[in-house]
Amino acid sequence: MMNDNNDLSHHILPNSATMVGVCIMVISIVKGMPPDAVNYLIDKALAIDCVLFMASALFSFLSIRLEKSTLGLERWAEVIFIFGLVSMTIIAVIFSFEIV
Repeated sequence: MMNDNNDLSHHILPNSATMVGVCIMVISIVKGMPPDAVNYLIDKALAIDCVLFMASALFSFLSIRLEKSTLGLERWAEVIFIFGLVSMTIIAVIFSFEIV
């Protein structure tokens, strides 16, 4: 029997997977640009962000699939997902306004 308290995980999982794809797409776009220090930093920052979203997806998946109480896994998925979104926003602002 699956955990009935994992409604949030059903939203986090597909959105985290989508954000992994967004990170990969932007990294591939940056790789096609002329190499410089800013592109190097964007590339690395988004790679780390991609790992955050993957961890969030993994925790939410485990929260859905495991039979025992998984509220803790769902909480971790939520926190990591929010952290990934915030870091992606900070990355976008820093590099859009050429702060670095």
